[in-house]
Amino acid sequence: MSATSLRPEAWIARRDEASVAADVAASSGPLAGLRLAVKNNVDVAGFPTTAGCPSYATAPATIDAQAVARLRASGATVVGVTNLDQFATGLVGQRSPYGGVRDARRESHVSGGSSSGSAVVVALGEADIAIGTDTAGSGRVPAAFQGLVGIKPTLGVVSTVGVVPACRSWDAVTIMARDLDTAAVAMGAMAGGPGTRAWPADLPLAAPAAARVAVPAELPGMAPGWAGAFEAAAERLRADGCVVEPIPFEAFLTAATLLYDGALVAERHGAVGEFVDAHRDDPGLDPTVGGIVARAGTLSASAMVRDLARLEELRLASMELLDGYDALLVPTAPGHPSVAEVAADPVGVNSWVGTFTNFCNLFDLCAVAVPSGVVGDAQFGVTVVARTFHDAVALDLARRVHVPADPVAAPGAAGPLPAPESPWPVLAGARSERLLVVGAHLRGQPLVAELESRGARWAGPASTAPAYALAALDTTPPKPGLTRVGAGGAAVAGELWELSAGALGSFLADLPAPMNLGRVELADGTWVVGFGCHAEAAGAGQDITAYGGWLAWLGR
Repeated sequence: MSATSLRPEAWIARRDEASVAADVAASSGPLAGLRLAVKNNVDVAGFPTTAGCPSYATAPATIDAQAVARLRASGATVVGVTNLDQFATGLVGQRSPYGGVRDARRESHVSGGSSSGSAVVVALGEADIAIGTDTAGSGRVPAAFQGLVGIKPTLGVVSTVGVVPACRSWDAVTIMARDLDTAAVAMGAMAGGPGTRAWPADLPLAAPAAARVAVPAELPGMAPGWAGAFEAAAERLRADGCVVEPIPFEAFLTAATLLYDGALVAERHGAVGEFVDAHRDDPGLDPTVGGIVARAGTLSASAMVRDLARLEELRLASMELLDGYDALLVPTAPGHPSVAEVAADPVGVNSWVGTFTNFCNLFDLCAVAVPSGVVGDAQFGVTVVARTFHDAVALDLARRVHVPADPVAAPGAAGPLPAPESPWPVLAGARSERLLVVGAHLRGQPLVAELESRGARWAGPASTAPAYALAALDTTPPKPGLTRVGAGGAAVAGELWELSAGALGSFLADLPAPMNLGRVELADGTWVVGFGCHAEAAGAGQDITAYGGWLAWLGR
């Protein structure tokens, strides 16, 4: 990586290249070799945390924010701290005394915000991963404009200790990367730890093969060509076997307006209002941001209470619309504005950009933004939105609609990381188990839905140790029985599925006789949970061990 940036305004401060290179060479862990950029509203030891306002920082941070510390502990090397829409208030990347951050591909267009610098330096290959924050779309919009993957997790699963709040109730720390696997590994390293929200025992780890995905019945305000690009993305899901159906979207859009046009914006004054009110004449205070925060301080507590009640009504109505769907697919933004368009109407264009992002955190949903084609010279992106703690479902479906963007300029960038062995929530501490199936629960077989409906993730083919026998049982539907016989047994082919501990418990509770679950030895000597069968039932069945597996016997 060159020490000279193609977009110098994307950085607020950087380490010297020699020290970065030395740390990269000495790094170890799952993120070893990756260069990390950090949005400058997140503490990095040795750098002032300006939040995009020079006078806000009185001294360098003495310790890393917990999110930064966890990434460093996994091997990432901090390169520097990045520019942002001041106090994370904006979606355009132009509200900063350090300069408006320009798009990595087209300098006449905005970068997207508020995590503007983080997105641009990753797009240019000056960092491999970057921390952003997201309250109304600040980690998703810049990812979309720069052709990146942006993971916005369920609220609270990544610590916000050491992060300057924007709206404390709805702030999330995000990851941006050029590919899905690198983003997932990084998110798995960053999430979890002291004080974070606990994962439920039954969280899903994948979307069903024939997932049901909702899309907005109407797409208001889309720029020319962008609605067609969104329909092409939805069609990719259909081609992959998903059911994609429109739902009314008014409740989502109405909720989105509450974050800035209603009393909920008072949280921004609660976060930095005391500083802003005391520094209205500070030349480093962005006038648009200062006006937003100052006005937020005039709102009454009763207005806030009324809007919170209204928000809950809209949330319940929206979740009812999503009942029966695994996720919601939306355009990440309705268009990509130019710098001139934002300068002419800074508030109006900013609100337009957040049309499809503002509701997400208000409803406590998770999201993954991915590039999904181009419209003219602009990157086009979509976001998969899923329920609380359904982060693995969102990532799974995002992978199916992802169209990787062409790199801008990344001569020193690291390549993609290998796909993680487990979904990132498991890397972050959620409990899971591997289950060996050898019969009717194999993919394509009649009972696989019992696994998919519990959010189980297919983990690949597997084989038992050569110590088992397989019998065809007289059941409906037909299924085999696996028994351990030791010497004289054979290897039996099957598949591994990964599912949460709670999902495995419910699966066991519903298991009919004569089946049971126990430990099964695999060919590599490891042991996993697997199907077994009562010996008397197996003895009454037809011995099909010689076929090597259930599918081979069915195809005989």
